[in-house]
Amino acid sequence: MNRRTVLEATLFGSVLAAASVASAPAAQQTARSPYVTARDGTKLFVQDWGSGKPVLLLSAWTFDASTWGSHIAALTEKGFRCVAPDRRGHGRSEMPSTGYDLDTLTDDVAAVIEQRDLRDVTLVGFSMGTAEAVNYLARYGSERIARLVLVAPTTPFLVRTEDNPDGIPKAMIEADNAAIARDFAKWIAANEAPFFTAETPEITRTWIRQMMLSVPLPVALACRKTIAFADLRKAAAGIDRPALIVHGDKDASAPLPLTGAKTAKLIKGSKLIVYEGAPHPLPLTHGERLLADMLAFMGA
Repeated sequence: MNRRTVLEATLFGSVLAAASVASAPAAQQTARSPYVTARDGTKLFVQDWGSGKPVLLLSAWTFDASTWGSHIAALTEKGFRCVAPDRRGHGRSEMPSTGYDLDTLTDDVAAVIEQRDLRDVTLVGFSMGTAEAVNYLARYGSERIARLVLVAPTTPFLVRTEDNPDGIPKAMIEADNAAIARDFAKWIAANEAPFFTAETPEITRTWIRQMMLSVPLPVALACRKTIAFADLRKAAAGIDRPALIVHGDKDASAPLPLTGAKTAKLIKGSKLIVYEGAPHPLPLTHGERLLADMLAFMGA
């Protein structure tokens, strides 16, 4: 063997040895499946990143967990474990023809928490996700939950009734759903201006439009009915964990006086933070401020 061969063999061996050492810790890590199985067998796609205390992130109506991307990146960098499921019928989760009632959707959240064995959880709901979060605490209790964050909540109850006189008339809700059923894309376009801020870039708007339109229309309509008619007043009043509520005072989708303000009054000891001039999708339009408020709350 000549000198060059000896040098090449030595170098090659060193590279292999280094690679072996580098790969050893990775081999010891537990691989996490990207799916959780719901009670009815539906496969739910779950992003599960990082380690440390878990933060469970629930998404808005017709949104999937990718909208939490910047928060997941920031929170994992801070040492948290972020778990973010796609709701059934959304994103990469399976889309059965049934199961879009609030209790089944809440059971899906419970399946994620139990199968990932999450404890000491910061439960974060955004928009429709707030209904699932509040209902989870009512149905399953707070044993695994340390604190609650509600972002632009749709709770506690949207529809007008005798004991909720400032709610939205049922006829108006039904007319809105009929417009979605006729032409979802047109409905999105008609409601886009107050949904975002003037500074929201077009690429973000396009991303959200495409995401919403990717949800099958029967799923979108079923979930919208679930949001509208969910009466979570009793559930909210029974919450026994620290709660942070963050809401924009220009939210046209879930007006502050009807939702966030009422929810804050029902949850004993909760803290309400109002973002002046802010619309509904706070994780997108006010992401850095929301993250700062979440971190301050989680560290309190």
